[in-house]
This record gives sequence, C-alpha cells and structure tokens, in this order.
Amino acid sequence: MAVAVVGPDGVIDQRGPADERRPFASVTKLFSALALHVATEEGTVGLADPAGPAGSTLAHLLAHASGVAPDDPGLVLAPPGTRRIYANAGYELAAAHLERASGVAFADYLAEGVLGPLGTRGVRLEGSPAAGATGTLGDLELLGVELLAPRLLHPETARRLSAVAFPGIAGVVPGFGRFAPCDWGLGPEIADGKAPHWTGTRRSPASFGHFGQSGSFVLVEPEIGVALCVLCEVPFGPWATATWPVFVDAVLAELGA
Repeated sequence: MAVAVVGPDGVIDQRGPADERRPFASVTKLFSALALHVATEEGTVGLADPAGPAGSTLAHLLAHASGVAPDDPGLVLAPPGTRRIYANAGYELAAAHLERASGVAFADYLAEGVLGPLGTRGVRLEGSPAAGATGTLGDLELLGVELLAPRLLHPETARRLSAVAFPGIAGVVPGFGRFAPCDWGLGPEIADGKAPHWTGTRRSPASFGHFGQSGSFVLVEPEIGVALCVLCEVPFGPWATATWPVFVDAVLAELGA
C-alpha cells in the first residue's frame, strides 16, 4: 500500500512507493469521467446526449442513474433517473458514445485529453474504461490535485462533476449497503449523509471520490482543501470496510477536520 495527502499545490505528506504501478480498479472511473467532461467542453459530446438505454443520457450513465445492469449493457433494470444502480456497463456505454462521436479510441482520447495534460507518467488503460487502468501513487496525486483545484476543467464543469446529479434517488454502494438517497455526481460518489460509509465520520457532506476493488481510493475533502490518495492491491473485503473509515477519520483529525 502507498498513501498520500495532497493539497491544491501538491503533496503534503506521503508514505510508500510513489512510482510502483498497481491496479486502480474502479478509481479508473474518475479518470474516465474527466475525459468525458473534457469532451463536453470541446463540444464533442453533451451531457444531454441520448446514450445507453432508451430515455437515458450521457449524464445518467456518468451518475449510475441510467437503469442499466451492473455488468450487462443490454439489460435494463429500471427506468432512467429512478434508481442508482452502480454499473461498470454504464461507463462502457459512455466511452463507446464518445468513441462514436469523436472517431477516436477511448484510451487514446483519455491519453491525449487527460493523462498528458495532467502530467501522469504511469497510467495505462488496457481494459474497461470503468475499471481497467493501472498506475502509480504519483498519478493519483496528480488526479487529487486536479479535483481540488481544477486546471484541466473549467470551474463550472468541475462544479457539475462533484455536485449531486439526479438527487433523491436510492441505491446501493457496493460493500456498504443501501442508502436513500444514494448521492452521486457526474463521476465521483458524494458522501453527503451516508453512514456507515467508507469516508468515515469526520468528512464534510461535500466530500467526494471513488474506491476500487483493488483496495485503492481517492477522497477529496473540499472544505479543508485536501485529497487522500490510497493505492493498494489487496482485494476489497471486510478489511476495507473496517479500516478505511478509521484511517480517513485519523488523517482528517490530524489535519484539523
């Protein structure tokens, strides 16, 4: 495991190797969401574009509100905007929409539109845009800085990314249970009032981020201007649900939250 706390200007503290590549798992979605938001700023796609199941838009896919099944893009479990169904398939549909609109492979669009401008060195997308990237702690640090102090995205775009999309709908956070509402942004999960939750008890309702099945996560705490980046390769399980909240609380307590 390697961990870091970053602020808007870079690394505040770090433990473990910063340059060893490990799987991001679903933290990949944060990078993929950035690519799709860049594409909206360029006019290549729009959040209101029809994408995914009938009645669904690109925004629904980014916010896990399209109704598509978790791992089957052809199976619809609910009408769009009625349930928060966490779905890798939704991100695969969103990436395919961008590929059709741009004529560029999603991995190439991600590399040119996000990874290069952020200055990442170790990120490789060799599988699903939902969970197929690998990279280093240093790469997650750069992501954390961007989410705290956007330079790649226009401030208004960044605000939309981390604001609740399709508020009020219920859903399940894998490994942590059902929440009503189960708030999500156009990419990251939003902590809001969820409890018990992987983000602990000291974070603000506005905190946002994502975790992955590799045991990795990125959590942004905008109220004190820090992001906590964890890169791991121990599969998610009871150890994570027990340890992450305590760890996050301890770090935020030391930072004065």
